[in-house]
Amino acid sequence: MSNDGNSGSGRTQAAILAIRLLVGAVFFLEGIKKFIFPEQWGAGRFTRIGIPAPHVMGPLVGGFEIVCGLLVMLGLWTRLAAVPLLCVISTAIATTKFPVLFKSGFWSMEDIARTDYSMLMGLIFLLFAGSGSLSLDARKSGEKTP
Repeated sequence: MSNDGNSGSGRTQAAILAIRLLVGAVFFLEGIKKFIFPEQWGAGRFTRIGIPAPHVMGPLVGGFEIVCGLLVMLGLWTRLAAVPLLCVISTAIATTKFPVLFKSGFWSMEDIARTDYSMLMGLIFLLFAGSGSLSLDARKSGEKTP
């Protein structure tokens, strides 16, 4: 198999980059929304869904989403950055999707949970795959890009 950019390795690294950019951007933007629209997406929403200390947790979660989302996009400490984001998305699923499942059934929950489950699976993928060779982690370690 040649290493001309069309090899399996090159496509695999491009796919890892695409997943990193998608997952990182979603969390990065969600974090920004918690600061720009706190009543709708931050402390106000956390109050409505029963998160304790919502005026602390809203900005704290938003900060983690911004910083960790940016790290994931850059491919810097990707596996480490995925851990707090897994906590965030797991909490989001437990507090906002499970209640819909129990009240309205699977199909109602499935309709509103697609992004959350996609982010969950993307983060699990990044835990296994790491940041790939098209990343700052690879650049720091001197790894060659395909």
